[in-house]
Amino acid sequence: MMTPRPDAFTRDRQTVAFGPKFSRLADILARGADALELRADAAGLAPERLLVFEVRGSITAFANAVQNVSGLELVDEKELEGDEEDKQPFAYLLVPDMVALRNLLGLWQRWQTGRLIRGETPWANVFELLKDLRPWGPLDRVHASDATFLASLIDGLDDDELVRLEVELVYRAQDRIAEEQEANVRAAITARAGRIVSRARIADIGYHALLADIPAWAVREIVERRAEGVAGLEPIQHIRPQSASTSIELGDVAEDAAAALPQPELGEPILALLDGVPVAGHRLLSRHIDLDDPFDLEPSALVANRFHGTAMASLIVHGDRNGTGQPLPRRIHVMPVMGNHDEFPRDRLVVDLIYLAIVRLREQRPGVVIVNLSLGNRNRPFHGQLSPWARLLDRLSNRFGLLFIVSAGNAIADFGVPAYANGLAYESADGAHRAKSMINALHGLIGERRMFSPAETINGITVGASNSDAVKPADRALARALIDPFPSRGGRP
Repeated sequence: MMTPRPDAFTRDRQTVAFGPKFSRLADILARGADALELRADAAGLAPERLLVFEVRGSITAFANAVQNVSGLELVDEKELEGDEEDKQPFAYLLVPDMVALRNLLGLWQRWQTGRLIRGETPWANVFELLKDLRPWGPLDRVHASDATFLASLIDGLDDDELVRLEVELVYRAQDRIAEEQEANVRAAITARAGRIVSRARIADIGYHALLADIPAWAVREIVERRAEGVAGLEPIQHIRPQSASTSIELGDVAEDAAAALPQPELGEPILALLDGVPVAGHRLLSRHIDLDDPFDLEPSALVANRFHGTAMASLIVHGDRNGTGQPLPRRIHVMPVMGNHDEFPRDRLVVDLIYLAIVRLREQRPGVVIVNLSLGNRNRPFHGQLSPWARLLDRLSNRFGLLFIVSAGNAIADFGVPAYANGLAYESADGAHRAKSMINALHGLIGERRMFSPAETINGITVGASNSDAVKPADRALARALIDPFPSRGGRP
């Protein structure tokens, strides 16, 4: 069933509402070619070049209209085209040069006077259904999900308590302009009794960001997306919570007698593991790990808290130790990027951390061609745009000839299975019915269970999970407290 076209606004109403905004575009044109800083990199969008159109009804007509005008580009067009049911669809229109800006202004002026020519008539629908037109601003700099998370983060905090945030700046190719923009943001944060913890500027991916401590009262302004707050600063592209690692509880790596037997000489590493600090001295791992700790994370990581890095090193080297496979014939190069409790360092931007790690890896171990990154940012689920971390992996993959193997992320939030009234009913159910019910429940949560950055990398391989292992049936039968949601056929492991 087709969605009916919403009622159009009158031309007089639209002229009053948007005439002044198009007049501002005319003023920009009048200032000459230097009015806009022009760059080819779409990831580094200057606020003057990115216009936000809020339209009434379907975004599809808008997308079609944009395609008919030379020089204009609809950012994230594919994502928006399918957003038919969105009651507040937004379109981000990139205006790459003065010609495109002049074309857009000309369309508006011809529509006002009823003089649109053949091929331009779709723009009549655009202007008639336009609800708002604005430059990139606070609503765009703070994603709704981030605003919700930050609101919960500052709930109950005193106004002066500091909250650590990542502030991504609009990337400027010219060093002088970039320094001026960063200085402006630094001054604004300092004026609010905040402080800058770290910064990074990576030209390869057009990334410029600050890690900052900001008082709770100023974060509240960010949550409310006030124009007079930090979210209103033009040099800022995005404000997000600090990156946080994904982790799960893991069992210990068990000892066995085989570890004491004579072992063959191991080859040089061709695979690197960027993860938590491993228990590098473990009998099953010590001869297999080539450890490099450039960020000095090992001394502060208690052995009892080295779960993830140890487990991943064991999995790569030995595979499922319930099976009969042989260990890798080569060592693996391990570079910790998470410290105690498998958390990212609090004083570093994770994108900068990974960038420095990979550059060092190439210098120290040029023979490495595979990099395992079984970690992600739980505060950055995928929402249609590549994260800086994913862009970094894509760039470094191309630059250094590396294959990145990335985890899709661990979704650890509890959820219900509607087919069962309680846990006892779930445990008592037939295995096939339990598996089908679990799949149906997960299907209903697809929209919420998103990949975590950098799993959206294009050049890498993103790995999900498989509910399989080599546990023997007799051992599995003893684990009565653990209910397998997807039991294997015929009782096989």
